[in-house]
Amino acid sequence: MSDQIHELVRERYAAAAIDAANGTGACCGPEDGIGAGLYTALERDELPDAAVLASLGCGNPTAVADLRPGERVLDLGSGGGIDVLLSAKRVGPTGRAFGLDMTDEMLALARRNADAAGATNVEFLKGHIEAIPLPAGSIDVVISNCVVNLAADKAAVFSEIARVLRPGGRIGISDIVAEDALTPAERAERGSYVGCIAGALSFTEFEFGLRDAGLADISLTPTHLVTDGMHSVIAQATKPASGIAPGPTAELPLASAGCGCGSGGCC
Repeated sequence: MSDQIHELVRERYAAAAIDAANGTGACCGPEDGIGAGLYTALERDELPDAAVLASLGCGNPTAVADLRPGERVLDLGSGGGIDVLLSAKRVGPTGRAFGLDMTDEMLALARRNADAAGATNVEFLKGHIEAIPLPAGSIDVVISNCVVNLAADKAAVFSEIARVLRPGGRIGISDIVAEDALTPAERAERGSYVGCIAGALSFTEFEFGLRDAGLADISLTPTHLVTDGMHSVIAQATKPASGIAPGPTAELPLASAGCGCGSGGCC
């Protein structure tokens, strides 16, 4: 099942990258197609057009990540690179912004966008967000934009986030989250995997997933209603300075229920 999900996501990411590179706008964003509209005009003006066209997220994680000069930032599911490029400006020449994506077409587009933006403190990596190809404790801030939905194994994503964060590090993640009363079947009735709806975790599942990974100071802040019972949220948390904090165990949905969309593509 994991391989099937990864291949479905890869195909959609590839199509979105080709559309953006051709200047036609990317396909299959959230149900309302709101991706690029969540960035300010000033932010969009700072970026190559192809990076903006490839934005398919449900939020603007860089707006809440409180990035600081010199920090190392990782964007999960970086797509065309919009959040990586914005992060690179905020952390400055002494910092570094990494983007992780599994799709060759998106990685090629992101690297072209970085060249067009003149960004020298960025690096795009190929891989899955369930197995981040970076050392433990190497990242100050992890961001993502509606990409947790893409994961075949969400528990692994949360565990990997905690692993790569340094003690005291933090996350700022945009995602679509379901009200606890909605079953996975009811979530699927409200929208497709492509529209970032069917694969959404509930508020409790998302919070417990972060807590099980050892993160603390967890908050899930709704920003807007996406559809009945489904909200775009900003998830924030920190890795305790003393290391991993113990937490309760919650069962997350199986891989077949976990697919959605991100800043650079969708499944």
